[in-house]
This record gives sequence, C-alpha cells and structure tokens, in this order.
Amino acid sequence: MYGIETRKLVAEAIGTALLVFFAVGVATLSFGFGLAGSSRSAGIVATAMAFGLVLLVMAYALGPISGCHVNPAVTMGFLVSRRMGLREAIGYWIAQVAGAIVGAFALWAVFNGGTAYNSDVGLGTNGFGKQSMIGLNTIGALTAEVVLTCLFVFTILSVTRKAAPPLVAGAVIGLSLTVVHLVGIPLTGTSVNPARSIGPALFVGGVALSQLWVFIVAPLVGGALAAYAHGYLYPAADAPEEIVLPDVPEQRPAARRTTKQPT
Repeated sequence: MYGIETRKLVAEAIGTALLVFFAVGVATLSFGFGLAGSSRSAGIVATAMAFGLVLLVMAYALGPISGCHVNPAVTMGFLVSRRMGLREAIGYWIAQVAGAIVGAFALWAVFNGGTAYNSDVGLGTNGFGKQSMIGLNTIGALTAEVVLTCLFVFTILSVTRKAAPPLVAGAVIGLSLTVVHLVGIPLTGTSVNPARSIGPALFVGGVALSQLWVFIVAPLVGGALAAYAHGYLYPAADAPEEIVLPDVPEQRPAARRTTKQPT
C-alpha cells in the first residue's frame, strides 16, 4: 500500500505463510493423520511447540524488518496502543491474510498428494461444539480466545517496549505462544490469530467456515483489550512521544546605545 514499505508487507506475508505451513502442518499431522497415536497429549505438546518455535525463529529473522506480527490480533494491539497508524495496520492485515491463504494452499497441496489424505483429515482448523476436544460451547470459545489472545498480545507489547531488553523478546514471544496453545488446543484448537484461522478454513469449508467468525472477532477483541491493559500498567511505554521543539532564544528588542557626553 502507498506510504508503507513494501518489504514490511512482504515480510508479514511470508512470515504468516510459514507459520501456517509449518505449525498448522504439525497440527494436521498430529490430529488429522493421527501420527500422535492414541495420545492426545503428545499431539497437543507437539503442536504447541511447533507454533512457539516457528514464531521464535521468525521473530529474530523477520522482526528487524516488520516487527514480525504475522497476526492481525497483534497488529490490532499495536494500533490501539498507538505504535502504528491505521493505514499501516490495514496493510499488515491484508498481507497477513494473504500469506495465510498461500500457506494453507501450499499445505493442502502437499497433503492432497498423499494417499492417506481425505476430507476428514481437515487442515488444523479451529472449532467449538463438536469440533472441540471438550465440547466447548460458543460463549466458552469466545471467552477462551479473548483471554488467550489478550495474554499473548500483552506479552508482546510488554517485551517490545523501549525499556525491555530486545535480545530476549523473540524467545519470550515464542514461549508465550507455546503456553497459550497448551491450554487452548483442547478448547478450540487455539486460534489467537485470525489469519491462521482464515487460511485453513477456506480450504476445509463446511463447519470450519461457518464457525470462523468466532476466531476473527475474539482474537481482535483480545488484542485491543491487551493494548488497553498494557497502556494502564505501562503508561509511559504506550504514550506518544513528545515533540520537543528546539530552544530558540527569545527575540528581544536591541537596547539603545547611549553615548556618554564628555563633561
């Protein structure tokens, strides 16, 4: 988009595509293909670590370029906390969703080439009701996604503030996404990322597509709440920078010179 560095948008698209391809790929292999065996716990741990590790790596690889949001909810947090403008946020959202669709298509194309793939395998989509491991209802899914996203985005805003040590930010962000998935996978499959949900749902269709609204609305609300919470707890971090004008000496009328007459 006009006024935004193209390389930032490309980085966001690539990052989101890689997150979907690798992390959602592990989720699909673990649960869709049943490679985790009869142990759901093994699949949960493997998927949670995949999401966390992929984001950790990309935080250091792409962070210096675009900040490595790769998530519309994170961008919402940065927008509400006034760390970026609306035009740039819209550009990020478009790039992230486009990247997620490309990543999901690549993943679908790879799995579709296997003889074990069928419509029941899915593509690591999120869901509630019968699609949830514990049969979570709509209200429960909304609440879970808001809370989990709020925690995740709050962590990102905290470790990326100016006073925070930058070298550990990527590790903390990756670990926080891992923790969120450990809790969220049995509940909704864990979205906390609208783009990550949109991409796979478009190729799976059916219930995944009809339930998609929850995984768009709830994470965006959670991201906004995280920004407000961060602004309250760290008011100096989210405050806009003051514009300090240069100190210009005050213009005063020149004093009249008086010539002392000799006496």
